[in-house]
Parts: sequence; structure tokens; C-alpha cells
Amino acid sequence: MTIAEILAGESKNVEFKENLPEKSIKYMKSVVAFANGSGGKIIFGIADKTREVIGFDKEDVFKKVDAIANAVSDSCEPAIIPDITLQTVDSKTVIVVEIAEGRQRPYYIKTLGKEGGVYVRVAGTTRLADEYMIKELMFEGSNRYFDQALCAGLTISDEDIDTLCKAMREQAVKNARNEEQRTSIKEVGKQQLRSWGILIERDGKDYPSNAFAILTGYGGLHVATQCGVFKGTTKEIFVDRREYTGPLWKQIEEAFQFVLRNIHLGAAIVGIYRQDIYEIPPEAIRELIINAMVHRSYLDHGTIQVAVYDNRLEITSPGKLPMGQTVERMKEGYSKIRNEALAHAFSYMNLIEHWGSGIPRIIGKVKAAGLREPEFIGGEVDLRINIYRGQVGLKNYNSFNNANKVLDNNNEMPDISRKVPNSTMEVPDTIEKVPDSADGMPDTIKRLPDNEQEQQIYKYVLENGSITTAKASELLRVKPRRARAVLQGMVENTYLRKEGAARSTIYIKYEKAGV
Repeated sequence: MTIAEILAGESKNVEFKENLPEKSIKYMKSVVAFANGSGGKIIFGIADKTREVIGFDKEDVFKKVDAIANAVSDSCEPAIIPDITLQTVDSKTVIVVEIAEGRQRPYYIKTLGKEGGVYVRVAGTTRLADEYMIKELMFEGSNRYFDQALCAGLTISDEDIDTLCKAMREQAVKNARNEEQRTSIKEVGKQQLRSWGILIERDGKDYPSNAFAILTGYGGLHVATQCGVFKGTTKEIFVDRREYTGPLWKQIEEAFQFVLRNIHLGAAIVGIYRQDIYEIPPEAIRELIINAMVHRSYLDHGTIQVAVYDNRLEITSPGKLPMGQTVERMKEGYSKIRNEALAHAFSYMNLIEHWGSGIPRIIGKVKAAGLREPEFIGGEVDLRINIYRGQVGLKNYNSFNNANKVLDNNNEMPDISRKVPNSTMEVPDTIEKVPDSADGMPDTIKRLPDNEQEQQIYKYVLENGSITTAKASELLRVKPRRARAVLQGMVENTYLRKEGAARSTIYIKYEKAGV
């Protein structure tokens, strides 16, 4: 066996000890941390810093093996049974102590107790677990879900329950992918909420679980999504920052629209039609935000962070990966549910489709757009996923030399110098370049609405094909009369075209003849 073979696993889960310390607590912390995590190895007989193989004399190596086994048995609670073997490395004998991923979490050092003896692995080091992490381990060890636990201090009425049921059905209809799925949606009631763990029935009365508070935005649980735009590739200079609260489905939509407003939008000619194309596939963006919402740790008081940099979109989800989950397994489509009640609710609302399919689908859509595969970072404290913007590849994108950034809250034209470069890339023959106007300015840039309300409506129409007065009223959070006035103004300014009459009226994108 060689050092290279020993390190073939995850190096963050391998520790070296030159000798067997006199005080076992010096390595017992790592034993406990490995059991509380995804397992690991401690190799005695190899220098930590130099990786020099020191080895042990054959005369006393078995005494050291017995000492390690006794120390682990006497020091840890619940009991940890290590797999201890002798290996030959560079003709020298080393002791390999392998600790499996534990199921009776949290594991701790007896003499220190649960308050001060629970350790975890973070970025290849052993650290004392904080209060949130201990709670997370306790739920994992008891095979329970935090979102299905009683939400202390929150009282709800039958009206609150009915409001949630109605909102969930509306979301299910809105998110249905076709008419067949839409007509198959059933009403959701108290009994269904109880079976999912959103309601807890005791003595004939319904009480809210944490999932109820999380879904609705009620109660003392601060559940928010922070969004920001940063200049450059670090958080040193921010351009815009928002925090969204309220029902989860609203946070999803608001975060999604925030990203779309702050990435480049190009256009392509497909056949005889102009097609607006974002530099990052919108379906992948929305799926990532939904994935973060349903799989994050709500025991962790952090927030989901959605950050747009010059070179990437970064989404950070609080909390370590659930027991048994790894980044590699997640990318392969393995699903490990952390919030069972939320998962049922999201499935009913057609926010998630098939268990485990989200991440592989995101990877596929991003790669199909000519971008590099998303980057997955962390998993021990939080999980960060990066999608790099169009610099890497522009497959199916053609007019990013004229790429415009959809305006957010001001009337200034975006800095076109930050566009995605494509001067060295070939444009597919099947896609023609969007013609510029006579004065040299791209039509897509000249045709941007000049206020935030019109921009919101315009973006919705680009994504969905049309909009009604009722939807515009909901989107802008204004009365129908005001929404109708905004829509009429966009018609007069030839951003939109009105079709139909009375209740059948819809507004679609205005197209010039021949475009």
C-alpha cells in the first residue's frame, strides 16, 4: 500500500498521527467528528506535516492497536466501533483506524458531555460543534425532520389553514406544465396537511409544525432570501441588495425575477422569429432556487443567498448536507430529503417534479447552453453552487456583442462594456444575427421600458408569452385599475399589443412587421 492509495479517498476525511499520543483525547475528537460526519480514517505512523512514513516496531504495534480500541470504547458515547487494521507503507507498518458514518448521532466525548464534547469536520479540520449543529445531529440521529416538529409559540386559526390550502392549490395550478396536469390537481385540506406533517393534531385540535411557519412566513422563524448584485468577482462592492420574506413560493419568484433582471438578455433569430435568450437558462436558475428552498437546513438561522457577480451566479444554501448525502451522489441524482413536509408541499405545488432529478436536470440545461458545468462547493457547513456566465461558452447564443442587461431600478442604460465577449467564437450557421437599427443601436436595447413596473410586466411577457390585467395587478401589487393603466401605456408606446376583448383580453409582445 502506498501513500497515494491511502489518500485516494477524500483527504478531508484522512488524518495522520506520527505516534500514538499519551492522551487519547488528542485524537478522540477526530474519532467523534468522523462518526458525526461521513466517516474517515486516522493513520498512525505517518508524520502529519511531511507525510514521512515513520511506522511502528512489530514488537509493540499490537499493544498500540489494543490501546486505541480501548480508548475509543471508553471515551465515546454512543459507542463507536472502529475498524483497526495494519497496513504496510514503504515497507513500514502503520495503523489505520477507520470510523464509519454513525447513525446514533450526536456522538460526543463522555468526559465533556453533549454541551462540550460534540465535534464535527469542517474543511478538513476537527471543530467543536455549535448549538445549531448539535440540534441537526439530534434530528438525524432520531430519524426525525425539523420541519415536522411543533412550532412553539405559533397559534393559527381555521382561517389561516384555509388560506394556506387555497394558496397552495393556486400555486399548483399556476405551475402545472400542461392541461392534463392542471385538471388532475385535487383540493388540499386539513387531513392532507396532517399526513404531510404541516399540521399536528392533538386532542382534536390542529397545531402548526415548523413547515407551516416556513411555508407561510408566520411565526418566529426568520426565513428570508437575500439577493445581491456585486461589481467584479467578490463581495467587496455591491450594486444592489434585496431581502425577500413571506411565503416560500413568493420568495422563489422574487429571487428568480431578481436574477433575470440582473443578467444579460440577448436575442436570436430562429426561423423568421426573434427569440430572447438569457445567458443562463432561466429553468436552471429557478430550479436551483427551488432546490435551495426545499433542501436547506432551517435549524441554521442563516439565509439563502443569491449573488450575481460579473462572472457567475452564486446560490448558497445554509446547512451541511444531510446524513448519507454527498455532492457526488447529488450530481448523480440521489435524493436525500431533509425537510419531508416541505418536500410534499413543493411536490403538490408542482415546484419539484421527480425526486433527485433536479440537480442532474440543472447540469444538463447549463451544459446544453454551452456553459461550463455548475460548480459545487462545501457541503460541511453550507452548500454553494456556481453557474458561470456566458464567457465560457455561447452555444445557441448569438447577439451577446449587443447583449443588454435588463434594467432594475433606474433609467440608465447598462454598461455594455460588461457584456459577454464572443468576438473569438463562431456563431452557428443556423442562427442569424439580429439586425441593428439604422442608427447603429441594437433594437433590443432601444426597446426597453423606462420604469420598473413596465420592466416587470415586459419580463413576464418575455417569459410567459402574454399577460392579463389580473396577473399584472398581482405582479405589481396594485389595483386592477392601475395595472390596466400601465398596460395601456405600454400598448401606446408599442411595447405590448392588446388582443381579445373584455375578460378575454391579453397583452403580448409588440412585434414590428418583418421582424
